[in-house]
Parts: sequence; C-alpha cells; structure tokens
Amino acid sequence: MSSSPKSSGSSIPWTREEDKLFENALAQFTEDTPDRWQKVAEAVGSGKTAEDVKKHYEILLEDIQKIEADVVPTPDYNENTTSSDEEENMKKKNNFE
Repeated sequence: MSSSPKSSGSSIPWTREEDKLFENALAQFTEDTPDRWQKVAEAVGSGKTAEDVKKHYEILLEDIQKIEADVVPTPDYNENTTSSDEEENMKKKNNFE
C-alpha cells in the first residue's frame, strides 16, 4: 500500500482571505527568513503547501511585471463595480495570458 502525497491546493482558486493572509505573511517573512515558503504556507493555512505559495508568489511577480509594462490594465477596485463588470474584467485579463 503506497502513501498518497498531501493534496496540493494549487488547482483550487485562492480566496480573497487567503490572498490577504498571503500578503501579510510575505511582509512578515522576508526573503532572508529561513524556510520562508513553509512559514508563509502555514500562515495562509487552507492546506496550501510551500510549493503552492511559492508558485502563487511567482504568478504575482509575473502579474506585477505585466502591469508595469502596461500589458494589462491596472485593476479597478471601485466599490461600485458590479459582478458583470468583474466578469468582463476577468475576460479581458484572460485574453492577455
């Protein structure tokens, strides 16, 4: 009987709460922190692994580079945005990937 690896949360979309925990953990655990990704994963919780949070960080860096290069529009965080507006923004974003 073989043991199955721990389920990775990478295929599951991140919630806003997880993203906020992720951002806070990045601020707390700097690049100099030993076992940084493990500590960030523990701070995020939700079954995210060190590999999941490292990949999420790499995607974040790619998104920042695209925004800074004006490849994608800066997100509009207007509180008056409707769900249909959000869907349209996601469609636009997906066309740039």
